[in-house]
Amino acid sequence: MMMNQTSITIVLLMSLSDDQKTIHVLFIFFLLIYLMTVFSNFLIILLVVTCAHLHTPMYFFLGNLAFLDLTYSSVTAPRLLFDLSTQHWSITFSECIVQMFFLMYFGTSEVFLLSSMSYDRYVAICCPLHYSQIMSWDKCTQIVSSVWSSALLNPIIYTACLRRLTFCGPNFIKNFFCDLPHLFQISCTDPTINFQILIIVGGVVGTVAFISTFYPYVKIFRTVLRIGTSDGKSKAFSTCTSHLTVVIIYYASITFIYFVPNTSDLLTLNRVVSVIYSLITPLLNPLIYGLRSKDLKAALQTALHIHRLHPDTATRR
Repeated sequence: MMMNQTSITIVLLMSLSDDQKTIHVLFIFFLLIYLMTVFSNFLIILLVVTCAHLHTPMYFFLGNLAFLDLTYSSVTAPRLLFDLSTQHWSITFSECIVQMFFLMYFGTSEVFLLSSMSYDRYVAICCPLHYSQIMSWDKCTQIVSSVWSSALLNPIIYTACLRRLTFCGPNFIKNFFCDLPHLFQISCTDPTINFQILIIVGGVVGTVAFISTFYPYVKIFRTVLRIGTSDGKSKAFSTCTSHLTVVIIYYASITFIYFVPNTSDLLTLNRVVSVIYSLITPLLNPLIYGLRSKDLKAALQTALHIHRLHPDTATRR
């Protein structure tokens, strides 16, 4: 065991409902959500890889985001579906730690990746003449490699700090998956130091990522407002709106999960936000980008051999 003096081997998870009919409805709902998440994100990855006109930095980052959402949702969704179908609602302590580790890893990776995508939009709109030079393929590869590797530091620090805690019971956490704040609550050791580390490390990482994500948009909006034509403004705003929507939804949910006290009064709200954070957001990302991206729509139509008729062609027919 990785934890000092850990006696519990099983962690009990909170059931989403005690009513069988509700359980069946939730199972079907979350199964559809997960299947749609897998399908939509896999479709984006496939289009980005196979369509030559999508081989640009913007869609390179989007493809990485789709892969990230695909793996991120797979950390919690299969386990949730298993518990809903079997009413098991338990997980081994080792599996709990692994689940927590990958939730933190993929969550941190998404924060860093969203920052990188903001920088890409900033260069594209504010420095269009130098875009191809600044955002070269070597540069994009270096950025994405840094995202995936540097994100490991966060969960490694938190997991290493768990070694100072003992877990001897109770073994019940008030959520349907394992995350850091709930693990602190079942510790027999005072987790104050761990909470402080969470706040300090999370605060530093979150602040740096937040500034590097939103500051480029301040520069972008200033540049857009100076664009003379309304078409130019509309195109620039449309390009950024999708990314900004994804960023706001993600930051709002992650802030509530990790920095709002998990009290009994907020238990229901915490469950809802946990579902949004772990299951809904990975589905919203491809839908938001897919619905607003003309290039992705065109690539999908080409892949499905769907051809739009021009009005004059339709008239002749």
